[in-house]
Amino acid sequence: MPKLSRVSGEKAIRALEQLGFVQVRQRGSHVVLKRQTPEGEVGCVVPLHRELAIGTLRGILRQARVTPDEFMENLR
Repeated sequence: MPKLSRVSGEKAIRALEQLGFVQVRQRGSHVVLKRQTPEGEVGCVVPLHRELAIGTLRGILRQARVTPDEFMENLR
């Protein structure tokens, strides 16, 4: 498993958008993203923090059904 680097919520959202996610709504500092897959709709919630904790980022990726490898490749 690759080492995840600490990123901001905005950077995480940009990387997920590269993977096909679309911002659906925002409430306060939390953004909801969704994408269509052959199995159905997949969604995740990303907090707009300056720096996401590694455990929080892992939870987001688990929710989004994205591997850490895919995420790190799309991180700019």
